[in-house]
Amino acid sequence: MSGDMILYHGEPNGPSLAVLAVLAETGLDIECRWMDLAGGERHRLSGIGEPLARDMGVEGEGPVLVIDGEAMTESVFIAQFLDESGNGALQPQDAYGHWQMLMWCRRITERCAPAAAFLGCRAHAHAGLAAMEDAAFADLRGAIVSEDLASRWSAVRSGDFPEAQVADSKAKVAAAVGLVEEQLEDGRAWLMGPLTIADFETYCWLAGMVELVPDAFAGKARAAGWMARMRARPSVRGALARARRADPEHAWAPGPEINRWG
Repeated sequence: MSGDMILYHGEPNGPSLAVLAVLAETGLDIECRWMDLAGGERHRLSGIGEPLARDMGVEGEGPVLVIDGEAMTESVFIAQFLDESGNGALQPQDAYGHWQMLMWCRRITERCAPAAAFLGCRAHAHAGLAAMEDAAFADLRGAIVSEDLASRWSAVRSGDFPEAQVADSKAKVAAAVGLVEEQLEDGRAWLMGPLTIADFETYCWLAGMVELVPDAFAGKARAAGWMARMRARPSVRGALARARRADPEHAWAPGPEINRWG
């Protein structure tokens, strides 16, 4: 590993929480800089000569790892990079186990993450954006290269949260909690057996859903125990200690696009 590295992150919630916690697990010493995701600051970061991943990433408003001017995005990919640059303890070494972890992460990022971001923005981001002056919002939106992502910002500001998508998003969060409950049925402590990136990626999207979709967690004792173990990890506690607000689980900005295909 070489080159100057800076990890830009938002409040420790969603993908920023996952990456900050994984970084703490690796023991790497990397400069971390907070950015105001809800204010669109991610799109105006300085010192980026190659912004393609930042501008066109599918994760939405997530962390950005900048190495020698090149932006790296997507929390799972950043977590893998950090793990492989550090002690390599958070990915299964056997091919099948590694595949299982990646497939699990893909299920979370393609189904749970868009749903969680949608519900989180509905509950916590809409009011702030709706209160912005038109010129200020136009300036924020104008800095976003991806028209797809920019349109999600506009939808959040306007309060465009169709009830069918609300119901679908709650169902997808519940399905993710159900997957966790089922995965832990054999008594394992972590999702893949040993602790992996999958635990952090899953926890980061579910942590803010306990308040918003309580029915998804009702009667899920194994999932609740796993959530408690994740909260107790020193790496997660350290990530949460970086919060600038008392309620980081309420910090949301537009995330991945809702899956059009179910």
